Amino acid sequence: MFNDRKLLVTGGTGSIGGSICDYFKTNGCKEIYSTTTNLKKVKSDQKHINFKELNLDNIENSNLDELFDFDIDYLVLNAGLNRDNIFLRMSSDDWNNVINVNLNSSFHILKHFTKKMVKRRFGRIVFISSVVAHTGNPGQVNYTASKAAISGFVKSLALELSTRNITVNSIAPGFIRSNMTDKLNDDQKNAILEKIPMKKLGDSIDIAKAVGFLCSDNANYITGQTLHVNGGLALI
Repeated sequence: MFNDRKLLVTGGTGSIGGSICDYFKTNGCKEIYSTTTNLKKVKSDQKHINFKELNLDNIENSNLDELFDFDIDYLVLNAGLNRDNIFLRMSSDDWNNVINVNLNSSFHILKHFTKKMVKRRFGRIVFISSVVAHTGNPGQVNYTASKAAISGFVKSLALELSTRNITVNSIAPGFIRSNMTDKLNDDQKNAILEKIPMKKLGDSIDIAKAVGFLCSDNANYITGQTLHVNGGLALI
C-alpha cells in the first residue's frame, strides 16, 4: 500500500505513535522516521524506525534543516503532552508547555516539510487530535485548547495546499487502551465504559488504521476533515 514512500511520525515511542509506525512498516513503507525527546526511550523492537532527538517544547532553537535533511510523503503530527489541573490552579508553565508541544511544534515542523511537499506536488498530512477537543474536559483547558486549535489549522491549511495534491486532515481518538488506562482500577474503567456506546476501549491499531486510510489512495479526495474514532462516545 505504501511502497517506496517515506513517513515521519512525531512521538513514535508512545502507544499510538508506535502503532502507526508498525502499521506503515507492515504495509510496505520504505523509510520511517520519528521524533523522541530522548533516544534512550527507544524500545529494542523499534529498530525499523529512524529516530531523531528533538525537544518539541523548545523547537525554535533546533536546526530542523539539519535534523530533517530528507523528503517525506506522509507527515503524522502525533506527539502530545498533558499537564492537567483545574484552571484556577494551572500555572503559566503548564499552559505554555502543552501549547508548545501540541500546537506550536506542529507549526515549525510543517513550515519545514510543506515546502518540500509543494515542490514535489504530493503530501499527506495527518494531525492526531482528541475527542475532548470537541466535547471539552474539566481540568484540561490547556490540552483541549491545543487540540481544538488543530481543527482550524487543518481547514485553513487544507485550503491553501489542496491544489498541490497535498491533503490535510486530523483524527480525533476517544479513549484508547494505553499504559495510562492500564493503571485505572475497575471502578474507573467501568465509569469510562459506561460513556462509550460500544462498551470497550479502542486500541492504538484503530488509530493507526485510520491514519493509513487518510494517507492511502482511497482518501485522495478527502481534505480539511476530522475523522472521529471513539466508539460512539461523541457523535459529531
